[in-house]
Amino acid sequence: MNIPFRIALRYFKGKKSAQAINIVTWISIGAIALSATAMIVLFSVYNGLEQYVKSMYTSFYPEVKITATHGKFFPLTDKQKQQIRLVKGVKGASYATEDMALLDGTDHQKVISLKGVDNEWFRVNTMESHITTGTASWPEQSRDIPSNIGVDIVAEMGIDVSNPFNKIQIFYPKADGNISGMPTDAAINSLEVAPYSSFNVQPELDGLYFLVPVAAAQQLFGVGNQYSSVELSLQSAKAESQVIADLKKLLGSEFKVQSRLEQNATLYMVTKTEKWAIYGILLLVLIISSFNMVGSLSMLAIEKKIDVAILKSLGATQQHIYTIFLWVGLILSFIGAVIGMLLGLIIALVQIKFGIIAMGDGFLEAYPVALKWNDFALVLLTVLFVGFLAALYPARKAAKQLMIFRDE
Repeated sequence: MNIPFRIALRYFKGKKSAQAINIVTWISIGAIALSATAMIVLFSVYNGLEQYVKSMYTSFYPEVKITATHGKFFPLTDKQKQQIRLVKGVKGASYATEDMALLDGTDHQKVISLKGVDNEWFRVNTMESHITTGTASWPEQSRDIPSNIGVDIVAEMGIDVSNPFNKIQIFYPKADGNISGMPTDAAINSLEVAPYSSFNVQPELDGLYFLVPVAAAQQLFGVGNQYSSVELSLQSAKAESQVIADLKKLLGSEFKVQSRLEQNATLYMVTKTEKWAIYGILLLVLIISSFNMVGSLSMLAIEKKIDVAILKSLGATQQHIYTIFLWVGLILSFIGAVIGMLLGLIIALVQIKFGIIAMGDGFLEAYPVALKWNDFALVLLTVLFVGFLAALYPARKAAKQLMIFRDE
């Protein structure tokens, strides 16, 4: 332990002649602690909300997705399908055909995203937990074309999912149809489906997606045996980058291979931007609260003039004095950071255990919280850095004043 640090520690622990110095010192520690607590709590709540939002999108965004570089649909040979399945790290592969269509209800019509999927799609996208009525698969034998409908569409269109005789009409314009004025039967493909099951993922998806077997969607869109995407699940998340690289090499430039992050680039970019915006705001609060430390160190420097003059007479340099007060600032910052992080950890753990702070009706019962230890490291480094900057001015001022005192 070097001498400047030991002296700084003694200055911090030692009794001050003026009570005001003690008060200002603990006020500065408290302000830093509150800032650190706010950072930990808000980061933890933000992490919980981020995880919750991302989990809602995983059911419609697979771990890896293959689409055409140009155009909506593309053909796949049996050989290509087999090659995709044999790529090391691929657990499951499903094939989907998706486009916008018009749903004809009893009272009004609605534009939906009609997605034709096979049975493997429900397993690839882990849909079992989101099914509210029916099952997460298509029936093996059915006279009618089954459908799996988002609960918001069910509510809006007044669909009785338990009634298979309640037929639903879906329309899609033909690629070569000539439409002038009102649509004609010759320009539109239609599909009659029966309600079979429903799902509840999150409002944005529940009010948009309407699922049917992939063959039925291909028939409606008039694309033959073509697909709009191949959706893959992986044996391990660690294999993602290697699987994507292998698929790109296998399929060439005609296909686009994306991870879940790349499929939701805008969503993930917004969430990361929001977190750094929160960090920036809290950093400004921490900087403002650090002004208390400037006052505390300035008062301490005035009180310790005689002590430091004695040190200089014993051979201490101006740099030594400068370092002593920097250490005092870092000690104050470290203690404030530790207190703040412990308090933030306790608050986060209480919220995780008991869910004390509730959210509004119709959403989560309580604010979700998730702790990440790299957030603690970021907060500690941030507080120490701000404390170091706050200590620079009083440390330099103290060193200059002490030189003048020695000359006198």
